[in-house]
Amino acid sequence: MIRALRTTLALPLFLLLSACGGSRERADLVFVNSAEIETPDPAKATDQVSMRISESLFEGLCRNTGGKAEPAVAERWEVSEDKKRYVFHLRKDAVWSNGDPVTAHDFVWSWQRALDPKTASDYAPQLYPLVNAKAFNEGKVTDPSQIGVKALDDRTLECVLENPIPYWIDLCAFLTLSPVHRPTVEKHGDSWIKARNIIGNGPYVMGEWLIDDKIRLIKSHNYWDRDNVKMRTVEVLPISEANTALNYFLTGQADLLMDKGMVPLSLVPKLKKEDYFHTGPFLGTWFIRMNTKKPHFQDPRVRLAFAYAVDRKRIVEKITQLGEQTAFSLTPPGTGQNYQPPPGPEYNPEKARALMAEAGYPGGRGFPRVEYLHLPLPIERNIAVELQSMWQQTLGVTVNLDKKEQKIWLSAMRELSYDMCRSSWVGDYNDPNTFLEMFTIGNGNNRTGWESPAYDGFIAAAAAEGDTAKRHEIFSNAEKLLISEQAPIIPVYHYVGVQFRRANLKGVKANLIDNHPFRAMYWDPAPAR
Repeated sequence: MIRALRTTLALPLFLLLSACGGSRERADLVFVNSAEIETPDPAKATDQVSMRISESLFEGLCRNTGGKAEPAVAERWEVSEDKKRYVFHLRKDAVWSNGDPVTAHDFVWSWQRALDPKTASDYAPQLYPLVNAKAFNEGKVTDPSQIGVKALDDRTLECVLENPIPYWIDLCAFLTLSPVHRPTVEKHGDSWIKARNIIGNGPYVMGEWLIDDKIRLIKSHNYWDRDNVKMRTVEVLPISEANTALNYFLTGQADLLMDKGMVPLSLVPKLKKEDYFHTGPFLGTWFIRMNTKKPHFQDPRVRLAFAYAVDRKRIVEKITQLGEQTAFSLTPPGTGQNYQPPPGPEYNPEKARALMAEAGYPGGRGFPRVEYLHLPLPIERNIAVELQSMWQQTLGVTVNLDKKEQKIWLSAMRELSYDMCRSSWVGDYNDPNTFLEMFTIGNGNNRTGWESPAYDGFIAAAAAEGDTAKRHEIFSNAEKLLISEQAPIIPVYHYVGVQFRRANLKGVKANLIDNHPFRAMYWDPAPAR
């Protein structure tokens, strides 16, 4: 592979690099992604490493810049007085990378595709605010024309919502709501995402995709805002080993790293002093999922016992070391209009042991050996070892550690073929709903097997409530049920964003949803050509 052959000597930022015995022009921006992407399909991408690529190839009615939604394919829109009807007007110069116009019909078909149960989109619930969208996704409504989205003409899209929600425009900037090119999908089937086939409407096209080696993005000359896209080429390297990734950056072979797990733990104190190292808070939480379909995790008392046995302070001070805030809720405090979540279980070994005994496992006796699934990153390994020790010392249970690559880890969560696993969530928009809705029944991002009609009732009531204070109270009741009473998940800490970047690389700033599009990045001063 090319990565293994590259020199480790310090290099200038803009030069020609040797690759496999030949030479190729260095990309304007070389970015290290912490894993190989799962898919660039906007309807199916769920992890951050995949979404970074997909949002470079596709664009919705709105787009995110600096974490804020702004007009994109839609140049303007009107909202009805009751806040339930939106009419979007698409810009004339929005076209696909092959020159076809992007139309309102493209959005209707793409949204129906994302909601179609056959597509199996984990993010289909992002479209649930639309009338009948949830019912269609669940098979209760079979006519897609009954979904609250309609093309009034080629350049006018109407959206009708079940309830007025404060974040619909933010959702219109979310990847899942991006259109896909229908003729390409229908012609190539599952192979439509290959580099030689894929047609997008975003700022970049896929020039090359060599799995586990690199992805090369090339600026699209058909993109409506192409004059403001400064990086002509972006090369994305999937490197999961933190020391290797840092070496690429320090030797000039990469310009930007943005994944939390890519910080070599032994170097954290030193790296924090470097001017290329940047951190900033955002709406993200690291937590543990528990498979409630497993017989040994069906009792909430057992799940709560595991939660009370976790010393979060020990993890953030001993392992992560970046100033993360310990998490006793899934939703970070202050999300949205200053939502304050109820506190969940804190570290309490005595209560943990009492709950375990009450559930029939005093001192851990009789409890089966279980596995904890984690990713192959140093920080994840160290956290796993600490958790293993905490659960052994406090509960008397044996937890084996199971390390899997990202694709297998994602698959295991979807298929519920795990006992416990590390997980994380970054807010898709600045509202408590983005954290709490995913644990409703049937949500593709639930991945715990946990089902609670009472919880679903809270989430539905919050969606219908227009008063902010009352809405927050409903969310608080839901989160109390989720974290403190049923505990299918264990929040551990709220994220701090990390970037290793060159001093003259601009357009990369910490923001609440940790979104950093390549199209917004540029060099200042620009390199000589």
